Amino acid sequence: MSRKLTGTGTLRHAAPAGRARGFSLIEAMIAMAVMVLLAGMALPAYQHLVQRQRVDAAMHLLTAYMASARLTAVNLRTITVVCPSNGQGGCRLDGDWSDGWLMFLDKDGNRQPDDPRDILRDERAPVHPSLRIVSGSGRPQLRYLPDGRSSGSNLTVRLCQDDALLGSVIVNNAGRVRSARPERSQPCGS
Repeated sequence: MSRKLTGTGTLRHAAPAGRARGFSLIEAMIAMAVMVLLAGMALPAYQHLVQRQRVDAAMHLLTAYMASARLTAVNLRTITVVCPSNGQGGCRLDGDWSDGWLMFLDKDGNRQPDDPRDILRDERAPVHPSLRIVSGSGRPQLRYLPDGRSSGSNLTVRLCQDDALLGSVIVNNAGRVRSARPERSQPCGS
């Protein structure tokens, strides 16, 4: 390395001839390896965050739908139903809500929409395909009476992924809707 005297009388180190300033290939590869390692450590946490956001969005959407059905039943003084959609303007009977759900007026009490004009809302496949949304086969739909009550047993709609329970939406007999997350890992159930 050579030294040069500057105009102010101080010495300055000059770069050797032929050596460029900047990062060497090895330094760049080490930096890339560190970035890949950090990204690999952050990816599982990010995937968990995305999964949690999907479950939260699905629970909020279901809760809002059910609260809207209760309000509609009270305001219109008629039975209003929220059920899993069969994709053709009717209700599924197996309790699988994964493909969407619909809200309709049930004036004759047969638990199915009789006329397309009775359908108030139809939500088709509103959640990520990795989520499975199911209710018990004993209560596959939610019926609100004109006074806002939901007669019968409590309804629990479970949100699952790979047979692990991620969250639930519960409706009690008084018609109140709430959501819950399990405190520890548990199976989804049938």
